[in-house]
Amino acid sequence: MTTHHESLAFVFGLLGNIISFMVFLSPMPTFYKIYKKKNAEGYQSIPYVVALFSSMLWIYYALIKGESSLLLITINSFGCVIETIYLAMFLFYATKKTMLSTIKLLLLLNVFGYGAMLLSTLYLAKGSKRLSIIGWISLVFNISVFAAPLGIMRRVIKTRSVEYMPFTLSFFLTLNAVMWFFYGLLLKDYYIAFPNTIGFLFGIIQMVLYLVYRNAKPLALPEPVKVQELNGHVIDVVKLSTVVTLDPNHVAEGGEVIITTVEDPNGKEETPKDSVAKI
Repeated sequence: MTTHHESLAFVFGLLGNIISFMVFLSPMPTFYKIYKKKNAEGYQSIPYVVALFSSMLWIYYALIKGESSLLLITINSFGCVIETIYLAMFLFYATKKTMLSTIKLLLLLNVFGYGAMLLSTLYLAKGSKRLSIIGWISLVFNISVFAAPLGIMRRVIKTRSVEYMPFTLSFFLTLNAVMWFFYGLLLKDYYIAFPNTIGFLFGIIQMVLYLVYRNAKPLALPEPVKVQELNGHVIDVVKLSTVVTLDPNHVAEGGEVIITTVEDPNGKEETPKDSVAKI
């Protein structure tokens, strides 16, 4: 029976690896845009720092656990590599202010925070107690990550718009949570199974909200919103009731940009006279 459970756990873990692999790669279009623009303005580094920290946590947990942990190590090792590449690109194209804040966050969370946890568990705890402490840290951290879409769901209800909560995202994150839940359950590893239960519930709620509001008439709100990308990453976007569109081809001498169109809240588009903005 144990062998049968382990075989099923391997299958679910392998499927979890495949889906997680695609999830890790999903920000690539975002970074292609950053590369083309040569500018990371408008994006945040927090999601990538958090994803890197999460992968580091699970690798440490898997190494301490040892038994039946290969699939955890493989996908989270890939996660560490790809998130490091994302962060390197982000830092290269970020403004000085954003670059400094990202470096501070990396030092605080991924260097000093992770280092303190590593040293304290290595020298102040042993055996099963050490594994339990690392497991609880990973569990609590991942529950907080899974709870991140709460802001998105609240926004969907307020605006009656699913623009920032694509169904495909919710579906694959839910499917991913199911795979890792059964992987943890079959191995009786509740540090893995429990947070993915939360992820599954939030994923189902997101898909239900999508079906409810997909054809609803959106309500515009002027304040900044948090936008979840295809990998569950979060960025800041400001949606204004009045949008000014700049045509990059209409640049005058002396760094002047000619504003070609203005869209008002009623949806009318007009071309204002003498609409020249200094930059």
